[in-house]
Amino acid sequence: MVALEQALREVSGTGVLFSQAAAERLGLNSTDLECLGLITSEPATAGELAQATGLTTGAITGVIDRLERAGYARREHDRADRRKVRVRALPAALQKAAPIFEPMRRASAEVLARYSDGELALILDFLTRAQVASVNVVSDLRKLPKPRRAPR
Repeated sequence: MVALEQALREVSGTGVLFSQAAAERLGLNSTDLECLGLITSEPATAGELAQATGLTTGAITGVIDRLERAGYARREHDRADRRKVRVRALPAALQKAAPIFEPMRRASAEVLARYSDGELALILDFLTRAQVASVNVVSDLRKLPKPRRAPR
């Protein structure tokens, strides 16, 4: 169990470093890039993004504003309920990001190709559950008070 926990920390840490490096190449910060990733397959409301990330809706509004200014996303009214506003990733943004993510996609595909369908189902189940748990932990952590800065 200790070795598994260590491996998870290492993979998570490498993921953070990759996200930061990719975000820099796209002129974004890593939080904005992660939120962009969430809307690449399906538009989402600010509330849905907040729930998926553990960020506040106020923080998500700032993320959406920055993604729009950078030309990566746009707000649009929901077709079924015009009161709702969804955020959609723009195709040009996805084309710009694709070459940055392609090497990681290929490397992941190579690793996953070694597993059977049953093993892949187990890995997917674990990752899905780990993601939900992680979002809850992030949300709880953000509720804790920040330490006061020492006077300069």
